[in-house]
This record gives sequence, C-alpha cells and structure tokens, in this order.
Amino acid sequence: MRTAPRTRHTVILYEYPFNESIRTMLRLEHLFDRLGQLIARDAPVDHHFALVTVFEIMDVAARADLKSDLLKELEKHKLQFIAYRGNPSISEGALDEVIGKIDHAFNGLNQLPGKAGAALTNNEWLMSIRSRISIPGGTCEFDLPAYYAWQKFEPSRRRGDLLQWVSSLMPLAEALKVLLGLLRDSGVPHKVVAPAGQYQQSLPQGRVYQLMRVRLTQSELLVPEISGHRLMVSVRLMRQDAEGRLKPSPADTSFELTLCS
Repeated sequence: MRTAPRTRHTVILYEYPFNESIRTMLRLEHLFDRLGQLIARDAPVDHHFALVTVFEIMDVAARADLKSDLLKELEKHKLQFIAYRGNPSISEGALDEVIGKIDHAFNGLNQLPGKAGAALTNNEWLMSIRSRISIPGGTCEFDLPAYYAWQKFEPSRRRGDLLQWVSSLMPLAEALKVLLGLLRDSGVPHKVVAPAGQYQQSLPQGRVYQLMRVRLTQSELLVPEISGHRLMVSVRLMRQDAEGRLKPSPADTSFELTLCS
C-alpha cells in the first residue's frame, strides 16, 4: 500500500523594524545579500547590477552617524555579555565566542577610515559610472565605452575587480551581520491566531522592542500588513486577487510571531 506524499509548505518570513536605525540596517543587509548573489554569477548584466548595488550601499551608508551608531551598539552588546561571566547557567566557551565575534566586528568597523565606501569615491572611473547609472540607458557603450569594454572581460577578472572594490564595505557587512544576529536571537517565537485575519497585541510598558518577525506558510497565499509602535503591534492578513490587489482575508489564521528587543 502506497502512502500519499507529505505536503511541504514553504514558510515566508517578514520583518518589521520599529525604528529608523533598524530600518537602515535591514536595508543594508538586503543590499549586501543581493550583492553577494550577483558577484557570484558570470553574466555581464549581473556584474552591472552588482555595481548598481555597491552604489546603493554607499548611498544608504552615507548617513553621518551610521558608523558611530553601529560601534555604540556593538560596545553595548559586549558589555551585556561580559556581565554574564561567572553565571553557572551560561557556557563560558559560548560566551567567549560571541564576545570574540563582537570584538572582531567592532575593530574592523572602527579601523575603517571615514564612511563605508569612502575609498571608492577616489576612483574616477567608478564615479563616472555612478554619475550615469541612475539615468535610464545612461551606461550604453557610446556613453561609457571603457565600462562597456570592462563588461566584455572574462567573468573571473570582473569578479576580481568587484571583490577588490567591495572589500572596503565588508567591515560594515560584518557589523550588520553580528548586530542583526544578536537582535534576532533575543526574540522567542510563539504561535498566535488572527481572528478574521486581524491580530493585535499590546506591548508591556518599560520594554523597548526593535524588530517584529512574522512567519506565514506560503500555502495560505496571504500577505501581512504590519504596523507597530512602543505600545501595540498589529498584523492584518491580506489576500491578492487575480489582478494583484490586496483585500482583507476573512479567515481565522495562525502564524508565528517573534518580538525582538
């Protein structure tokens, strides 16, 4: 007797930042993830969009206080973990590993001169591409023949150039990875139910949350509209119609919610 195959449901994770600092960090993380995927590919068009992504990272990272804010957050987390030393319920080895990661990220970012990507602004060739890349069709061969020639190089040579250019951005990427990893690990996921597709939860006073995570099974074909502030979070589950318009779902639906502080 043959048994029916078990259905596997893909889970989609949505994240909602509660403040501008986390919003910026998530945007940069998204861009670094895209950059890594594009550099690994071989097609000239992928390496073109890798450069587009590098310039986007430079634009987002241009905020004057971003570097100092990240350094302060890393130092704050380090002090919190140091305070756990001597606690019999916490592994000293695991603690040392986490503190080591924080130290490595802090030192790398702290030694970075100026803003992330500042070194690239001295490359006139890259800046000539940057000045035209936002113009529709502005990087055609008759506008930037040297760039057109670069795209005809072997993929390995283009990839080597890209890796060299993005090396000055890697300390920022590492700091983001460490900080967002610590933030996500601070939350405890739990199942909740949205009656008629609507969920609200009051937040305890005196505790500041920075990130909300919502996991939905793709089989539900639902999209969450998330909002939140220091007193309350709200999730409204929407369903797309045939034309892509979002309409409220009337069904009772369970999903996984995580609040990270």
